[in-house]
Amino acid sequence: MPNLYPLIRPALRRLPSETAHELTLRALEVGAAPMFAGVGRQAADPPILAQRLWGLDFANPVGLAAGFDKDARVPDPMRRLGFGFVEVGTVTPRPQLGNPKPRLFRLEEDRAIINRMGFNSGGLDAVADRLLQRKRSGIVGVNLGRNRDTGDDDYVEGILRMARIADYLVVNISSPNTPGLRDLQAGEVLGPLLSRLMAARKEAGSGTPLLVKIAPDLTREERCDIAQTALDSGIDGLIVSNTTIERPDLVNRYARETGGLSGRPLFAPSTALLADMHRLTQRRLPLIGVGGIASAADAYAKIRAGASLVQLYTALVFEGPDIVRRIKSGLAALLRDDGFASIAEAVGAA
Repeated sequence: MPNLYPLIRPALRRLPSETAHELTLRALEVGAAPMFAGVGRQAADPPILAQRLWGLDFANPVGLAAGFDKDARVPDPMRRLGFGFVEVGTVTPRPQLGNPKPRLFRLEEDRAIINRMGFNSGGLDAVADRLLQRKRSGIVGVNLGRNRDTGDDDYVEGILRMARIADYLVVNISSPNTPGLRDLQAGEVLGPLLSRLMAARKEAGSGTPLLVKIAPDLTREERCDIAQTALDSGIDGLIVSNTTIERPDLVNRYARETGGLSGRPLFAPSTALLADMHRLTQRRLPLIGVGGIASAADAYAKIRAGASLVQLYTALVFEGPDIVRRIKSGLAALLRDDGFASIAEAVGAA
């Protein structure tokens, strides 16, 4: 099937970022993705990319990061593009509009995005209903947040509601766009919070893997505290990392917009943090590497730094859906070239 994405990309670029995103979601909902992405029947993933984590079988390690499909509208169309797993959300217990528009900015020259969405969400009920209606196949995780005007009980509610529906759960305490949220990463706060969340999972009668997503903007002391707290709490893994509030050398006119920065400028700091957390957690926790992945080499660097799985989102905007196929093909070749028989052998090799 021909890849028509290069033809429609200029038209999408003329639209406001959020409008273009909504049109993309609608196209996926009506089944237009194969035509736009140039994909038909997906070839089986190379066995070298497969691994088993948390009792789940991942055909490949390349996942869709949270933020693209906040309300679980298109998890299965995205899986059909070749992703090994899809993470929906961030979803809050009650619907909320998020921050005022405009709140999403493409930085073309920097291959980056700044967003200050503010957890716009249709709410837990809508997400749960959609996931329950789908035929359960493929791995779909749910990223949980809290409403702007409530508190940490929102995470407990999210776990109780979604533990038997999601394949894994993520607690988002690292978005820069909800006031006070990142304060939950502090050691004296994080420990008691994770204890409550683990108790909620037990109350739900589920062993659904529970992960925590952390920010890239952490001091050395904060990194050490989070790693030890994660190990002590018994959570199942960490996602490293969310968007950054730092502003490296950027050239686009939107460079000084407030919000979280993702894309190419985030690759180096998020990968350095990933390597730190791999070491600080003593290789005992599976890590998902996120931030700036736009090629097979980028994904491989994350894996060698300590990631068992990787996720991307921003690169889809600039490279198109075919990037998933290219990353998987290139990653398999890189593993073979270095003499690895599986993804698991390469994790933390750097």
